[in-house]
Amino acid sequence: MGNRAYNFNAGPAALPLEVLQRAQEEFVDFKGIGMSIMEISHRSSEYEQVHNETQALLKRIFGIPDGYQILFLTGGASSQFSMIPMNFLKPGKVGSYVLTGAWAEKAVQEAALFGEVSLAASSKEQKFMKIPALSDINLDPNSAYLHITSNETIEGAQFQSFPETGNIPLIGDMSSDILSRPVDVSKFSMIYAGAQKNLGPSGVTVAIIKDDLLTDLPKTIPTMMRYETHSKNNSLYNTPPAYSIYMVNLVLKWIEEQGGLTVIEKNNIEKSGLIYSAIDSSNGFYRGPVDLGSRSTMNITFRLQDEELEKKFIKETEQQGFVGLKGHRSVGGLRASTYNAVPYASCKALADFMTDFQQRNS
Repeated sequence: MGNRAYNFNAGPAALPLEVLQRAQEEFVDFKGIGMSIMEISHRSSEYEQVHNETQALLKRIFGIPDGYQILFLTGGASSQFSMIPMNFLKPGKVGSYVLTGAWAEKAVQEAALFGEVSLAASSKEQKFMKIPALSDINLDPNSAYLHITSNETIEGAQFQSFPETGNIPLIGDMSSDILSRPVDVSKFSMIYAGAQKNLGPSGVTVAIIKDDLLTDLPKTIPTMMRYETHSKNNSLYNTPPAYSIYMVNLVLKWIEEQGGLTVIEKNNIEKSGLIYSAIDSSNGFYRGPVDLGSRSTMNITFRLQDEELEKKFIKETEQQGFVGLKGHRSVGGLRASTYNAVPYASCKALADFMTDFQQRNS
């Protein structure tokens, strides 16, 4: 397969090689129909089979109980930031948010356009380097919902467990860590994720929504912005991003072939552990700014002594075939995204490079 880059991109991100090869085999002629899946009607039986199977696979792999809808939406997770308050933040109610980083902040800003917002907890004072303790989440009893961002892709902090919200719906943006570990879906009334990190290519956003959240929604919302529209039409109200959904289908099959989420989680802990170990055993040459108890297994952020050394690190890694290790422009530094599809060998190669780079620059 030629030389595959060590892909640490934060999103769009690495896809499993087996998935790319399978898609390549079927690209021109899907299952003998003489057309690509990209070319067929979203009303055809061939496409519908892929569409429904993808929902069934996700339900099985993620352990989604009965009483939930699986929707395929467009506009990225960023569109959900406004759709959620549009649909669920009713007059007289409060939208509650845990502010844990750049993505949570965007969700808060959008919600404020539609109604009253309350910060149930925030780690902004700590520069988002620590997820607030669950016991510090102060939930307004008048909340329409509590929204959390399970993993902050930019800062590299991740919830290790989730708040109990009683009868207030819990909504989770899991864009960068969905399917990286088992989750008790029944704790959530809604989970959503842009596909381009752990689920597939960009273009489709998956929303898992409890049926009872979809009742009694305002009638004034534009048709395409109403969850009801998509749930009543099995996400086929308009043309869905068919190719992206097909790719999600292949990724889900790959996850099942790996042994499901318990195996995936074990692999992710091992993979990220290699890089965290290179940071922690470097006597301060590398610094991992995130609090130990909040470290992400998906996005590992770290710094060097100064920006000059960081630039040198980036330049040398690029020469060695590493891609995507520059930190997000808003925070700088370095970041390795170790999603499900990033192989152990890539993480090992990076950890070895880090040790070598340290020896040469200390």
